[in-house]
Amino acid sequence: MKRLIFCHVSGVLLLMLFSMGLNAQDTAIKSLPAITVTSSTKVPDEVTKAFGTSFEGAVNPTWYKLDKNYMVKFIQNDQKNHALYAKSGHLMYHIQYGNEQSLPADIKRMIQTKYADYTINTAIYIKEDQRKIWLVNIEDQSKMIIVRVEDGNMEEAESYNKS
Repeated sequence: MKRLIFCHVSGVLLLMLFSMGLNAQDTAIKSLPAITVTSSTKVPDEVTKAFGTSFEGAVNPTWYKLDKNYMVKFIQNDQKNHALYAKSGHLMYHIQYGNEQSLPADIKRMIQTKYADYTINTAIYIKEDQRKIWLVNIEDQSKMIIVRVEDGNMEEAESYNKS
């Protein structure tokens, strides 16, 4: 499970970094044709019931079968979310993709205290069992840092110099 979460979070971080690099290098706007993804995954009643209870007001849920589990991608409070459920309906993890406004005040203050000259770009909240982790992408003129906050402890997960 930890490996799955690590792979998912690592992939998201690499995608963020890759897309930032592309934006810095190419300013031309390129339009691609629209793609519609549909899913015909049969989701057990226990899973849909647990999802409805945990995420009232979720919009556009799209379900995917991952091995013996079920992942749902949805929008809630104008933010992208992913959640993974076991077929019993147990929520294995929840990931919420947000920005500076998504951060709790204490975490935002903690980051701004140490990184006063940095701008907060994105904030990803990961909840897995009893663990609650924030991955926050910050940057200044010369550096980009991914800060990880868990249980009141903050650390630099990644640091990159801008070219």
